[in-house]
Amino acid sequence: MDYKDTINLPKTNFKMKANLVEKEPTILKKWEEIDIANYIKNHRKDCEKFILHDGPPYANGDIHIGTALNKILKDIVLKYKTLKGFNTPYIPGWDTHGLPIEHNVTTQLGEKANELNKLQIRKICEEYALKFVDIQRNSFKRLGVIGFWDTPYLTLDPKYEAKVLEVLKSLVDSGNVYRGKKPIYWCTECKTALAEAEVEYHDHTSDSIYVKFPMKDEKETYIIIWTTTPWTLPANTAIAVHPDYDYSKIKVDGEYWILAKDLIKRTLQEANISNFEIIETYKGKELEGRKAFHPFMNRESLIVLADYVTLEDGTGCVHTAPGHGVDDYKTGLKYNLPMISPVDDKGYFTKEAGKYEGLKIWDANKVIIKDLNDSHFLVAAGKITHSYPHCWRCKNPIIFRATEQWFIDLEKNGYREKVLEQIKEVNWIPKWGENRITSMVKERPDWVISRQRAWGIPIPAVKCKNCGEVIFNSEIIENFIEIVKENGTNAWFEKNIEDLLPHGITCSKCGSSKFEKEEDILDVWIDSGASFEAVVNSTEDLKKFPVDLYLEGSDQHRGWFQSSIFLSVAKHGIAPYKSVLTHGFIKDEEGRKMSKSLGNVVNPKEVVDKYGADILRLWVASADYTVDIKISYNILQQQVETYRKLRNTLRFLLGNIYDYDPKKDSIAYEDMLEIDRWAILKLHKLIREITKAYENYEFYKVHYLLNNFCTIDMSATYLDIIKDRLYVEGKNSNLRRSAQTVLYETVLALTKMMAPILPFTAEEVYDHLDELKTYETIFAETWPSYNENYIDKGLEEKWDKILDFRDDVLKALEEKRKEKLIGNSLEAKVIVELSDDFLKEVISSYDSTFIADILIVSQFELGIVDNGFDGRNGKIKVVKAEGEKCERCWKVDPNTGLDTEFPNVCPRCASVLKEERNG
Repeated sequence: MDYKDTINLPKTNFKMKANLVEKEPTILKKWEEIDIANYIKNHRKDCEKFILHDGPPYANGDIHIGTALNKILKDIVLKYKTLKGFNTPYIPGWDTHGLPIEHNVTTQLGEKANELNKLQIRKICEEYALKFVDIQRNSFKRLGVIGFWDTPYLTLDPKYEAKVLEVLKSLVDSGNVYRGKKPIYWCTECKTALAEAEVEYHDHTSDSIYVKFPMKDEKETYIIIWTTTPWTLPANTAIAVHPDYDYSKIKVDGEYWILAKDLIKRTLQEANISNFEIIETYKGKELEGRKAFHPFMNRESLIVLADYVTLEDGTGCVHTAPGHGVDDYKTGLKYNLPMISPVDDKGYFTKEAGKYEGLKIWDANKVIIKDLNDSHFLVAAGKITHSYPHCWRCKNPIIFRATEQWFIDLEKNGYREKVLEQIKEVNWIPKWGENRITSMVKERPDWVISRQRAWGIPIPAVKCKNCGEVIFNSEIIENFIEIVKENGTNAWFEKNIEDLLPHGITCSKCGSSKFEKEEDILDVWIDSGASFEAVVNSTEDLKKFPVDLYLEGSDQHRGWFQSSIFLSVAKHGIAPYKSVLTHGFIKDEEGRKMSKSLGNVVNPKEVVDKYGADILRLWVASADYTVDIKISYNILQQQVETYRKLRNTLRFLLGNIYDYDPKKDSIAYEDMLEIDRWAILKLHKLIREITKAYENYEFYKVHYLLNNFCTIDMSATYLDIIKDRLYVEGKNSNLRRSAQTVLYETVLALTKMMAPILPFTAEEVYDHLDELKTYETIFAETWPSYNENYIDKGLEEKWDKILDFRDDVLKALEEKRKEKLIGNSLEAKVIVELSDDFLKEVISSYDSTFIADILIVSQFELGIVDNGFDGRNGKIKVVKAEGEKCERCWKVDPNTGLDTEFPNVCPRCASVLKEERNG
């Protein structure tokens, strides 16, 4: 008889080779066929909602590793919450307006862009945006992200645009929107105003010059300023000094110079001057009101006081141009200074700059420096590398430029304070997020909301043709909102002015009824920031306000998180979110920023095409996303190894429950073998800890716990121990069914717990459960619950001791294997002399055959050991087992072969065979 045919070998079609690259698309097809988002929604329709509101990525290119990380994190949260029994409809969105898209379009068009009007540009931008919505949508779906992909929200949708204007109207109604001329960030390449969230800081090398301004009514006396923006000197109208600093008049080569006392030596060092004499010293406040002459413009420069003057650099005398700086502007208001800004939208000097008219400001630097040198007003010149603002889109350095813009007043009606109060009500994850956004909200200037571009929601303001008054009020907005609902915002550029305005409107200043359209568009952060109203409060499935969670990169503390809370407070008086979770940025293995020039960019599509989406998702789960996250193909290969171990465990579990029916074959907990109860303990402890980790959004802990459980608790310990029982004991025996009960509960719980991270693999496992599964998809299942009664501390402590002892025995066995005394561990007999009384008592309480099974040897005994392996709890001796090898189970037994009916097997196997034969 061939005893191999009598063994209960594993049976499963769940292959060890994952082949994710081919398999995942078939699962995506299945999800499409069952319409998975609606399928899940129907099974959760009466459940409590958990709403994660999607922050819209720009539709201006395919996804990168950062957007993949973001979408996967969101999907992990939602899949977990779904399994926990919540109704979690996910409506993805895209930011389809704004400079990123228009910049790419006009770059592609080249010179042709100059021949097109705004309406034509807008239509091309719309086509471009929709193309990338489709591309990104397919990429996100390929990552295993489940959502209502056929009905996303798009900021170019007319209904969405109308809602944005409604939110804006609430700010107009409260009087918080105003038009003013003040310096704002301006990109001369993109030719538009920028908000703070659209500014990046990079190192930049600037000219550094020290300049003499002749003092009025003081012969041969000069006040010395320092600047790194020589091009702003034509706009100078004042020089600021600190009221409480000491300033000195010094004699240098027959001239008298005024500057901060503490900066004299450094300034003279820059000018290569060693000899000077201090004539007098006084406080800065004594200089207030005195005047200097501009070195090359025909105007005076007033000496003013300012607390922002420091002694860190320069001379302590700050060149002040109210048209080119925020602090300068505030000083200008205080002292009623002229606000000169002689620079056009392309960065060229205007007539106001005198002889420099027509020069690009960056080119003008060297001309101004040469002129200062030729006129002997230049003290010193050099270069300085410092952090400088750059445009987020074209990456060029930007300027401060005073222009007429629309602003939101952040102080009026206690607006800023209301937002700060609401920030305190939000759960920020990590906690430092609260301090970060709080400081940003406190420090930000009034919000400039107008842009001088084509692609976006137009600000429906008009200008009186008679007197030039610009009008923007609730009546005009309300009228335009109704037009937008039907025609979209293109109507502003398509229709005649008469068709866009309410009937009978007249100029509030002169009474004229003749107007022309203003063509500024709204800051794109208003578009996305208003999504709480345009999406959450306007979609029946999502209606829950505030929503439970916003989840984006930490850069959104100054972007979407901030614009959303400002607009929500304006509209509803509360924050739009209960919790905000942020993640860091992605770096390479060495901690460097991703860069094409460095060749370290990891493309998510390439990762998916090489390994499969589940591997990329496993990497996401492995990382502590609250800090910057590292990725490389080496790091991804580590996740491949982790995945292989997880899959190997799943395959073993599935393979050994092929003939198990939980309805009739399960063994009650109290009737299980103790080692099986230990495995149940470990499983329920795992469920408790993983549930806590998911609740805290600590996915890296989930990753660790799953990996540790599968490789150590299961594969290296429990599964290793029970193999003999599963394969050799009677098919329907309680001994086998006890272990199978554990395996079934484990595979089901494990699959659910890994499903948020590894959705494709979890779905594949669920499909292999065949008639044991309840739904079309695992994501309609419910989260595994844990029973505290099963987490038996006494049992765990006892088995910790036994398994520590087992580890020592395995080391002793390995030594004898190396010495060639044994091959397979079943060839061994282990004799142990224990020094630990507690362990001795525990081991003695079991049958020696049971302990042998735990150790995976044929025989075990407690005895006296003269010369053996020194373990932590005593001495261990390994000898050859006594008897013959059983042809069926491979154990060595002195009584193997005694049964005449079943020769060459041990008594245990003979007994099993007789039972199986007799049914």
